[in-house]
Amino acid sequence: MVTVALTTTACTAASSASSSHSSSSTPAASSTIGTLTTTTSTTTSTTTLPVTTTTTDPGLLPQTEVEPAFGSALRRALEGLWKGIVSDSITTALPDFFPEPAYVEMKQGLLSDPAADYTDRLIGFYRLDLAAYHEALGAAAPSTKLLAVDASAPDAAWIEPGDCENLIGYWHLPGVRFVYEQGGVVKSFAVASLISWRGVWYVVHLGPNPRPVDVGTVDEPADGAGTPGPPGGC
Repeated sequence: MVTVALTTTACTAASSASSSHSSSSTPAASSTIGTLTTTTSTTTSTTTLPVTTTTTDPGLLPQTEVEPAFGSALRRALEGLWKGIVSDSITTALPDFFPEPAYVEMKQGLLSDPAADYTDRLIGFYRLDLAAYHEALGAAAPSTKLLAVDASAPDAAWIEPGDCENLIGYWHLPGVRFVYEQGGVVKSFAVASLISWRGVWYVVHLGPNPRPVDVGTVDEPADGAGTPGPPGGC
């Protein structure tokens, strides 16, 4: 586990289940990278519409109940995140993160300032976790080969409006694994929590949520491919 610092709040607290499962593989070592503080928020309502391809920020469009795809579609959805980890670039990784307007809508009235919670806490942790994941790859980061984005489709669950302190429903997917190779050795780590907006998977927690210490943290690093999941959380 690799670490870096911040303060947790409401969002998807039940997703602690997805960050606490143990791997049968040998965990990687951990380290600390930085510090940060945050706020809390929640609000939303659900509408079923077709998935829309548009240049408009998808977070400004109504939610749908369409379950996002897996396989190559999931790998494409997380391509920016992987490249951001390799290059330690938050700019590269941000397009794969849950849209701010959608989050504000989900939390409106439940948090005093959803936009501040999004920026200070969610993006704050994302930035710190990204640095921790990059550190986990070490000096070999530029030559690291991504072998697979491994997920368990049966672990995906529809979270009803009102559950998990969110006003709008969404699909939740825990413990997606990046499986990669360095110098002929296969390793992996997890993306703790993905949620959907309009039939697309987005990262909402890269490292575990919650976590014992509010620092940037790699979720479930392992030698070998590891196991996606477990199910649960939100």
